[in-house]
Parts: sequence; C-alpha cells; structure tokens
Amino acid sequence: MTKEEYIILFEKHLSGNTTPEEEELLLSYDDGFNIQDFHNDQRIDNQQHIHQKIFNKIENSRNKSVKRLAPSLWWAVAASVLLVISVGLFFLNKHEASESRYKSNNLVSSFKPIVPGGNKAILTLSNGSTINLNEVSNGIIEKNEQVAIKKEKNGQLVYSSDTGLPDKGDKISFNTISTPRGGQYQVILPDGTNVWLNAASSLRYPVKFTGAERHVELSGEAYFEVAKNKNMPFSINTNNVNIKVLGTHFNVMSYEDDSSVKTTLLEGSVLLSKLNQQALLVPGQQADVARSGEKINVTYVNTDDAVSWKNGYFTFRKESVVSIMKKVARWYDVEVEYQNDMSNVKLGGSISRGKNIKDLLNKIQLTGAVHFKIEGRRIIVRS
Repeated sequence: MTKEEYIILFEKHLSGNTTPEEEELLLSYDDGFNIQDFHNDQRIDNQQHIHQKIFNKIENSRNKSVKRLAPSLWWAVAASVLLVISVGLFFLNKHEASESRYKSNNLVSSFKPIVPGGNKAILTLSNGSTINLNEVSNGIIEKNEQVAIKKEKNGQLVYSSDTGLPDKGDKISFNTISTPRGGQYQVILPDGTNVWLNAASSLRYPVKFTGAERHVELSGEAYFEVAKNKNMPFSINTNNVNIKVLGTHFNVMSYEDDSSVKTTLLEGSVLLSKLNQQALLVPGQQADVARSGEKINVTYVNTDDAVSWKNGYFTFRKESVVSIMKKVARWYDVEVEYQNDMSNVKLGGSISRGKNIKDLLNKIQLTGAVHFKIEGRRIIVRS
C-alpha cells in the first residue's frame, strides 16, 4: 500500500465508512513512516518521547463521536499521522515546548467562515481590458489574428496560435494572468508550456512567441513544465533573477514579502543569473538568491516540498511559524498578527490545502508550540 492509499483509507476509517475488509487491511499495514522520514539529513532524538506526546495530544483532542481506533493502530498514528495523515505537526525548536499554557487548544467557533482558496484569476489583455475568469463561461473568450484564448474547465486557460485567421505581422502583444490571495490558476502558453500559478501571483507573457527566445515575467510563485524547443530557449525574469531553460520542470517562489527567490529543479536543467553570478542547477537542487545580494546558494532538497502546493498540500520542513503563516495567509486571504516573537519556533509536517481554516489551525495547535485566535479575517498568533 502506498502512502497516498494509506492516507485515503485512514481518513475513511475516521469517518466510520470502512468495510471489515478495509479495517483488516488497515490493521495489517506495517507502518514504515517515522519522524526522520521527514528530514533528509538530520536525525530527531527522543522519538519515543515525541511519539508519546503526539499520541497523548491526538487522544485528548479526538472527537468523542468518532469510533475508537484499534490499539494496534495508535502507534502507527502517533508515528505517521503527524507527517502523512496531517493530523498535526511536530515541534522542532531547539528547546522543547513547555506544556500548554493554554488549557484549551480548540479555536472559538464564533467567527466568520474562512474558506480555502480555489481557481480564481484575472486576465489582462494587451489593450488594458480585464476578464474575470470566474465570471465567463468555458470556451473561446478572445480571438484575433495572433491567438485564440480558451477557458477550459477546472481552472485552466489555453492559448492557441492556430486561429485560422491570416497573420498580419503586427507587433506581438502581451497578456497578464493574475491570481488574488486565495486563488490559483493554470495557463497553457502558445508554445505548449504549462504554468501553474499559486496565490497572489502574476505572469506576463506574449500571446505569440517569436524571435530567438521565449521570455516571460513572474511575480509570486509558479510551477513550470516548459515545452522543449532547443532553437528557442525559455527564460523567466523575476525580481532581478533570470532563469533560462530549454525544456524542464521547476518551481519558482518569488514573493515580494519574502527575503529571497527560490528556484527548485525537478527535471532537466536551468541556468540562473543575477548580476555577475551564475549557477547551473541539476534535478534535486534548489537555488536561493537573496534580494539584497547577488550570491546564489545551491543546495539539494526534497523537491516534493516545493511543489506540494500544486498537489493540494502545505508541506513544511523545519520551517519558521512566520514563513508558514505567510503561506496560510495567501491561500486563505487572511491577515496575521503576532503577539510575541516566533522567530525561533519551527515546525514540520504536511496538511491539505482544502482544510477549513479552523481545522488547519487546530491541528497545528496540537504541537503545543503555538496558539491561534481568529478575529474576523485576522489570525492572532502567540507561543
């Protein structure tokens, strides 16, 4: 059984909908996940103690209406649910979190519902007019001598240069697709390149690629699957960092409120440059370029983490609470306020981006490291 199958089966178990055969399969599954599965290069000490803490928190926070799990499942849950089933995240600060100062880890239920993000975007045409892609029907939404633009189902915009109209050789025009906070969208460019935009991001591109290079401009975060064309390299400019590729899969994270631009390569190769510095990435590497300097730092990472947002998950690896809450704020379109210094608090784990905000925050609170309070569309964070 794969991890993904285990997740589906376990969640079905929690809802009380498993068949006797599925229960037997779940009980017989040999748990192969543990805390160091989440870390490539560092072993976590005192795992037995951590497992016991997780076990206790899950046991104390379970809804009494959910049927009790078989004893043989609990240690699998304690070891893996934190990382795989997304019931919680474990605390990785150098000093162990003190026992909860706040007896209740449950959020106050009386707040305006905050829903997860979805497929939302605005398309800005070359003449300055805008199209709200949520308000137009599927099908052709724009067509001229250069391009046909079609809105597909499931949040996808497709460009086609085969319009059936004669090309007048006019100057190439540019479009921009922008996602709001709480939005995401996919666009297939005229050359067949697939781009997935994360929340609060924008991509500017020509409606038809001509000349020696295919060039686009990115703000925010996007995952690219570039169509191969060795005669016309693909390049991205984002915050003074230039990325050149021939055909490859990679993720670029370049938000204005982040301190650096991160490019993570999954397949192929890319060449990054900033001022006088260059770096050639191979699959599995991530380049981190600080906004305030030109040095390009390259390290090997777990590439699944970088693209987890595209696959519907938040994934954190020894990540600061401040960084985590930036991602949460963009996706749920909320504001975040800190009541004390959280710079040394780091968490790790994985959780679905489809969760209700209350469920997501409650599961983070299981660590005992942070406490949340929701006031309107503001999340107040304290340690």
